[in-house]
Amino acid sequence: MSGETLEATFESGSIDDTLALGAGLGRAMSGTLTVGLVGTLGAGKTHFVKGVAVGNAVADGCRVTSPTFTLVHEYTGRLTLVHLDAYRLKSSTELLSLGFDDFEHERSVVIVEWADRMRGVMPEKMMWVELSVTAETSRSFRVTAAGAVAVTCLRAWQAGLR
Repeated sequence: MSGETLEATFESGSIDDTLALGAGLGRAMSGTLTVGLVGTLGAGKTHFVKGVAVGNAVADGCRVTSPTFTLVHEYTGRLTLVHLDAYRLKSSTELLSLGFDDFEHERSVVIVEWADRMRGVMPEKMMWVELSVTAETSRSFRVTAAGAVAVTCLRAWQAGLR
């Protein structure tokens, strides 16, 4: 069961839809999860994380901002939400020097924007969310969950959106 994987695709027609999709994931999370976000500049990664924060009961979750320059933001909600941005990092060693290995604990979710740049240090069991721009305001979210925690979370996310 721990080698289980599950894939799903979600569509968004607006920023509000992207926030709602993120909120759905935020409500479905149960802790000890790493989520890797992949997408071009302007694809909606940070808006998605804002939604996750709202769904995770982070006070004033819509004030979540991109950690492009600070590299790491941490938010307290139902679970601790650690939001990293790997865009400016030049190597996985830089990510590890930020304490990446220490961020994941029993009641935390780690979300890494530009995680594809750091695939070598990403956990094997995690959730990948690939955002694709399909029109000016539309996005497609291709989700791949690997491992029992990520698969359970994706199933709960899907059920919560029905």
